[in-house]
Amino acid sequence: MFTFFLLIWIILNGRVTLEIILFGILIAAAVFLFARAAFGYTVTTERQVIRYTPLALLYLVNLVVEIFRATMSVIGIVVNPGRRPEPVLVEFDSGLPTDFQNVVLANSITLTPGTVTVEMEGSHFQVHCLVPEYADGIGESSFVRLLRRINL
Repeated sequence: MFTFFLLIWIILNGRVTLEIILFGILIAAAVFLFARAAFGYTVTTERQVIRYTPLALLYLVNLVVEIFRATMSVIGIVVNPGRRPEPVLVEFDSGLPTDFQNVVLANSITLTPGTVTVEMEGSHFQVHCLVPEYADGIGESSFVRLLRRINL
């Protein structure tokens, strides 16, 4: 993580000089020590971050794809005068064990057009959907499947 902080420092400065590298080492060390003290950052945490980075990137790509697909679907409802929204409130249990996973799922649902997480209590969700089709399979969506693979 120290190396990551140092690289960010150098990239943000836009040039490499001895002065920038020396200050960068000091600042990166200070930020690293702060992360350890304030957030309990450890070597184990760093290993988990490295281990789950590819899965997190896959999750982000999946989120962007789902947002795009949902946007196109909502646009179809909005511009089609014969199609009217039929809002529905659906409840489901995600089965995800950690609060982190459940919060990420709740935010992903809310970021996706046409759905809003109304309530989350543990792994129990209440979601408002613009049309009933959006509620189909929401408890076993690609979001839930990917989040099950992350064990933090």
